[in-house]
Amino acid sequence: MIGFLRLTRPANIVTAISDILGGAAIAWYTGGTHELPSVLLLIVATIGLYGGGVVFNDFFDAALDRVERPERPIPSGLIREKEAALLGTFLLIVGIVAAAAVAVYPSGVIALAIAIAALVYDKWSKHHRVAGPLNMGLCRGLNLLLGMSLVPFALEEFRALAVVPVLYIAAITLISQGEVHGGKSKTMLIAAFLYLVVIASILYSSVLLGNVVYASGFLLILVLLIFPPLLKAFREPVGKNIGKAVKAGVIALIVMNAAWAATFGAFYLALGIVLLLPVSIFLARLFAVT
Repeated sequence: MIGFLRLTRPANIVTAISDILGGAAIAWYTGGTHELPSVLLLIVATIGLYGGGVVFNDFFDAALDRVERPERPIPSGLIREKEAALLGTFLLIVGIVAAAAVAVYPSGVIALAIAIAALVYDKWSKHHRVAGPLNMGLCRGLNLLLGMSLVPFALEEFRALAVVPVLYIAAITLISQGEVHGGKSKTMLIAAFLYLVVIASILYSSVLLGNVVYASGFLLILVLLIFPPLLKAFREPVGKNIGKAVKAGVIALIVMNAAWAATFGAFYLALGIVLLLPVSIFLARLFAVT
């Protein structure tokens, strides 16, 4: 069971749940109702989709991991490749079915798109320096839209906001490309620029919606979480420092989604989302994030 849990990256799954809650805050801003069963189904959906996606990441990387990361569950022999494939398939199916239970369209369709995008990344695009980060970012952007699908009208009005997590995750994925063999300081600068675009976008939205005071507090926490380890990786772009920068970026997704909730006036929901942060940090001490 520990091996299966390691494959699913529990700390990361918590951040995916925050995507759903951030998207829900945007959806409810448009006048949707607080339908708790639907929210819970979408949380189950994102657990399945994210978990299945990262399981297949290790499945497709099994041969490479035997050389670079032999401690992982599959190359270490703890989990067989066939078992990993079955687990990943089961989780993806659960994710799609749970989303479709809310609504075949748009929720189920978005979930299917996430599953396809995750598999394309796992098998092909992650080996491409540009396509990989954009593909991984697409998965997160779609996950935010999945939360927004609680109110289909919200997708029509605010779907462009999905570009923001695309840029954020693209930055993390760029950084992570140097995690094993080391990276370049130039890559950290590009990632820092993308981070700043993300922060500026949320800040601008909060100004337009009149919630800049609330959102600014969460954005400040976001800055304090992501930039110190990124600066260290910039100064010394070795694998260890890059890994810490990636880990910080992934976990800080929770705060970014809290900022979205605050931007759209859901201050108490934003506080609730932030409470996921210590959960993710605790799980990150037990299970690998990257």
